[in-house]
Amino acid sequence: MSEKLHVDLTGAPQTMLATFYAKALDADLPNPILGDRFAKEVVDRIDYDWRKTAITAANSPSVTTRSAHFDNWARQFLAVNPDALVLHLGCGLDTRAFRLDPGPGVEWYDVDYPDVIRLREQLFGARDHYHLIAASVTDPSWFAEIPRTRPTLMIGEGLTMYLTRDDGVALLRRIVDHAPSGELQFDAFSRLGIKSQWMNAVVRRAGATLHWAIDKPDDVIEAVPGLRLLSWMSPFDSTRFSDIAWYYRLMAAVMTPIPALRYMAQYHRYAF
Repeated sequence: MSEKLHVDLTGAPQTMLATFYAKALDADLPNPILGDRFAKEVVDRIDYDWRKTAITAANSPSVTTRSAHFDNWARQFLAVNPDALVLHLGCGLDTRAFRLDPGPGVEWYDVDYPDVIRLREQLFGARDHYHLIAASVTDPSWFAEIPRTRPTLMIGEGLTMYLTRDDGVALLRRIVDHAPSGELQFDAFSRLGIKSQWMNAVVRRAGATLHWAIDKPDDVIEAVPGLRLLSWMSPFDSTRFSDIAWYYRLMAAVMTPIPALRYMAQYHRYAF
């Protein structure tokens, strides 16, 4: 058996281990939501005390339903734009480029901190038209590596809440100014969601801090000129939410009638 790779991360980068582990656990469930065998294979090669993540098979759908939703939105964009450029920001160890297996016309960029990209280089194989950028997503210098001529999809799953508002707005404006057209797809937390971060075991155990609160699409549209809203929804409204265990559906039934609770977490999709 080959030696396992030791991983030691703290803060926001450590949260990627929790979301990644959720996908690996999901792959072994009788009725998986994401069915990510890539995640399962890679987790088995990492030396890490996964108990630190607070993720179990029972609560893994809180991650995998979100990932499945953004996979679906990304597939829709790529079906219409087979020559697209994808910016997967704060990619962590997510295997989306491998799960979606986009066609040869798509150029895919995974962007994250240098420590995270070094891990990806050790754990994942290369593929054609696939690029890694080792940088903070808020550092404008990495845009010099990105072509300006293609329809561009930005995916930011589990990203915006770790940014400050100023950094987040600047990032979104940079993308809109850089690309000729495209979409922004990301999730966000409301002010109540940010204030309730002490209840989030994954964030708390990682020692991370959440910052940017987005209450409604107008918060984004007013800050980033040129955007047009395509979709804004609660995770409870996602079609994938009906696939999960009864206790999650019960929670949704209790929270959905109360807007402040229904939209503590949100999925955003904009065209530009």
